[in-house]
Amino acid sequence: MSTAKKDYKRVTTRSLTEMKLNAEKISMLTAYDYTMAKIVDTAGVDVILVGDSASNVMAGHETTLPITLDQMIYHASSVVRATLRALVVVDLPFGSYQSDPKEALRSSIRIMKESGGHAVKMEGGSEIKDSIKKILNAGIPVMGHLGLTPQSIYKFGTYTVRAKEEAEAQKLIDDAKMLERIGCFAIVLEKIPAALAKRVSESISIPVIGIGAGSGVDGQVLVIHDMLGMNNEFNPRFLRRYMNLFEGMTTAISQYVTDVKSEDFPNEAEQY
Repeated sequence: MSTAKKDYKRVTTRSLTEMKLNAEKISMLTAYDYTMAKIVDTAGVDVILVGDSASNVMAGHETTLPITLDQMIYHASSVVRATLRALVVVDLPFGSYQSDPKEALRSSIRIMKESGGHAVKMEGGSEIKDSIKKILNAGIPVMGHLGLTPQSIYKFGTYTVRAKEEAEAQKLIDDAKMLERIGCFAIVLEKIPAALAKRVSESISIPVIGIGAGSGVDGQVLVIHDMLGMNNEFNPRFLRRYMNLFEGMTTAISQYVTDVKSEDFPNEAEQY
């Protein structure tokens, strides 16, 4: 049974644990710039993820791989300046933590010092255990990420649902328990069967936030450009569009072009 919803003036890693204990679902969205982050934060989202998905939606790359640590710090610092309530989690980009634990720690320290972010997120399980521990030992909160891990897309060769087979499902469960044991404060599960995600969420005490992982987890995350309908080419089953900004913005901009060319804009009231 859930208790009354607590009004968090500033969401922290501890707040998320309390939300799970109180059966209050956690809301999480991405943001990459000051203006969007201010809107997302004002709307009451609990966690803002400065995702390496900026590589796709902000820079137009096919994958998340090209974005650099410097670029992630730039986006994260813009988001932090706009945020008063939400917990800001920053993705460690590809190549900034996989090589060795010392490099992972250096990358995380740069994010925390130069952006002001509150935590980092890392893709992978037992393969990066030593790097995660190194970061945690420095006092930096870590959010894990299992299931479909976009930084490994060339290894998988597809964006299809992960962990449908028993061996991969068991490894995911083992990795989730390991991430909890070594001290991660939460885990994102991406594009895995809903029954498996629910099983993972019920087997660990830290929050599990899903994207394409069903309703049996502790919270949900979406890319802001997708849920607002700014991107009309991405149509996975898990996506719910809450607006169609692509159509609305295109219509508005087309009207602006028409008004300028017809000399309707600016009118007398819009001049000094």
